[in-house]
Amino acid sequence: MTPITYTRHGDYLLPDIALGEPSLEPLTKYGLMRLSYLKHHRPILYSRLLLSERLHRHLLDTQQAAYERMNTMMTGLIEQNPPPDKATDNLAWAAHMNALRHSAEETVLVELIYE
Repeated sequence: MTPITYTRHGDYLLPDIALGEPSLEPLTKYGLMRLSYLKHHRPILYSRLLLSERLHRHLLDTQQAAYERMNTMMTGLIEQNPPPDKATDNLAWAAHMNALRHSAEETVLVELIYE
């Protein structure tokens, strides 16, 4: 750990702290959900990640893992429960796919976001 240096500004000593390079990758649904969870339910972990400048990388990794897991689970669920023909029964197909997506998302939230 490097010692913190200070600069005098009038009567005050202010730490010389610089932020790292900003990431250009935006956070999406799962990254923002993980951020909210850490802020409200795991404040110590949130603070540690924030102060060590690893928070954004952690959120991006979680976000990527969540999307990959969703794709894998959706493929498996579609193989196990084939949807009705989209051309003949569009509403039943949409309802079936939404149910599968919600089922997969519930698992992803428990496994990756709210752990």
